[in-house]
Amino acid sequence: METRRALITGAASGIGAACARRLAADGVHVLAVDYDASALDKLASDGVEPVVADLAELDRLADLPTDVDILVNNAGVQQVAPVEQFPPERFSYILRLMLESPFRLIRQTLPHMYGAGWGRVINISSVHGLRASPFKAAYVAAKHGLEGLSKVVALEGAAHGVTSNCVNPAYVRTPLVTAQLADQAATHGLSEAEVLEKVMLEPVAVKRLIEPAEVAELVALLCGPASASITGSSFVLDGGWTAH
Repeated sequence: METRRALITGAASGIGAACARRLAADGVHVLAVDYDASALDKLASDGVEPVVADLAELDRLADLPTDVDILVNNAGVQQVAPVEQFPPERFSYILRLMLESPFRLIRQTLPHMYGAGWGRVINISSVHGLRASPFKAAYVAAKHGLEGLSKVVALEGAAHGVTSNCVNPAYVRTPLVTAQLADQAATHGLSEAEVLEKVMLEPVAVKRLIEPAEVAELVALLCGPASASITGSSFVLDGGWTAH
């Protein structure tokens, strides 16, 4: 893995930061992309190079490096609101950041991967890429779209040594989930502790939040020596949510 280069989006914290550290530990040179420059500076190390960019500015994505062997599409945000009250501009922003941006990044990095005869596209989806929840129209729509995009890339990339997979965690201990506690508390008329117990953890058998490092371990597996035939799949880390 010492010859590989990875580009990871949303890398300043949470799952993205954990993936950056994990792949760097395997010797991968990681380009950590985020709009939060100060947080990226804290992440920077010998194996992690910070790249400041707003991934929702689609026309600027062409400025990012394309000579990467591993692409981890992780950047995301959340908005909690009923459909009839969901702000249209926010819906468009979420799809731009979480579906159109991954498409463009995949599109512009595939030629390098095809030329090298090796590549790994890993899309950090969600249990919400496989299941729906109320009040998350944009997030669920974006993740379902990402699932379909990932499978198309898997079918097209196989002949070129490129795999494409989704990683589908339930609620992970990240700033995005922490922010949801307050939003869902207001939506449901509950305390934040009740939201965690009665909303977030209610459908899962393992009653705890997932740690970012657990997700990063699966990402590392999908880049490793046993990953050549693993493609077009969705790998669920949901504590038993989808077992129902």
